[in-house]
Amino acid sequence: MSQKEIKINPKYPSVTDLRNRAQKRIPKFAFEYLDGGCNEDVNLHKNTAEIRDVELLPYYLSKHTGSQMKTELFGHVYDAPFGIAPVGLQGLMWPNAPEILAKAAFEHNVPFILSTVTTSSIERISEITEGKSWFQLYHPAEDRLRDDIIKRAEAAECPVLVILCDVPTFGFRPRDIRNGLAMPPKMSVKNILQVLGKPSWALETLKHGQPNFETLKPYMPKGLDLAQLGKFMDQTFSGRLNEEKIKPIRDMWKGKLVLKGVANEADVEKAIQLGIDGVIVSNHGGRQLDAGESTIKPLTRIAAKYGDQIKVMMDSGLRSGPDIARSMASGAQFTFMGRSFMYGVAALGAKGGDHTISLLKTELQQVMEQICCEEVKDFPNHLI
Repeated sequence: MSQKEIKINPKYPSVTDLRNRAQKRIPKFAFEYLDGGCNEDVNLHKNTAEIRDVELLPYYLSKHTGSQMKTELFGHVYDAPFGIAPVGLQGLMWPNAPEILAKAAFEHNVPFILSTVTTSSIERISEITEGKSWFQLYHPAEDRLRDDIIKRAEAAECPVLVILCDVPTFGFRPRDIRNGLAMPPKMSVKNILQVLGKPSWALETLKHGQPNFETLKPYMPKGLDLAQLGKFMDQTFSGRLNEEKIKPIRDMWKGKLVLKGVANEADVEKAIQLGIDGVIVSNHGGRQLDAGESTIKPLTRIAAKYGDQIKVMMDSGLRSGPDIARSMASGAQFTFMGRSFMYGVAALGAKGGDHTISLLKTELQQVMEQICCEEVKDFPNHLI
């Protein structure tokens, strides 16, 4: 695949600009679901702040023949060392968002991870990406359902299966509780007024139809009301993983297997023993444990101890090219972002995925040229 030409909209030259535009374009209940953390948002803000404590050392008089972002991961050479993280309810925040982002990721040759609980199916995203998209499994309570979803991911030729370990219980998110957030959204008078105030979002939603959990549709009874849907989700999924639950997945899945949500060395040790190929150090974007560490801290320790035994990746808190550079310098071999891309799509619709990837590539390339870093594997040489 040839490298896609980089074009960015000069009105929105940062993820912060995209976030501000997104806030004006989508209903408050959708924006708050996207933007918020859990409890008092302590870890949400700490994630980005502590990434930005990392400093890089530039070499200005060294010989430099150019900087190259291409990165090999699990046998595929990607055009940049970042991808699109799984996000639930994407079509609620902007209609057709998973398809917009999957298409952009495919065209830019970066990975896209589809969530079990988002609004496009495994099969549709695989079609858009020609079997290049990854799939994140939110662990079902029943083995039959687990096995069927894994078989569908295999049939769709997903090269990487990601299993999620950091949602043993649902995060306590005050905004979502106040907004009565559900799927489909609860149409209270307050929410209806919010929708009426965002005509672009409302028209796109009418055009694409009410968002649904498309991957889960075959397993859901028809005609569920909101209360029944919530009960179905609670009964169908058991988020708590352990070694006994991972072993049959490892036996069944022939592709690469990644554990997402790791936050300590002991869990990485177990992942290596279980034959897992990679970990994504993550705290779910600060949406699950407000009293935990920011992601950059365990990432630095885990990468130093296990980086030569297992692929160590990172998400949570990254918002820019310099943030990607900081995490790579701290030992991450690849990075993922969720909110940044959703801000882009909510801000710019069908053009949002392409714009956001182009923006991050441009920022990261500039950092590499500035500090005299020729390949992404050289970033740790620039860590102060």
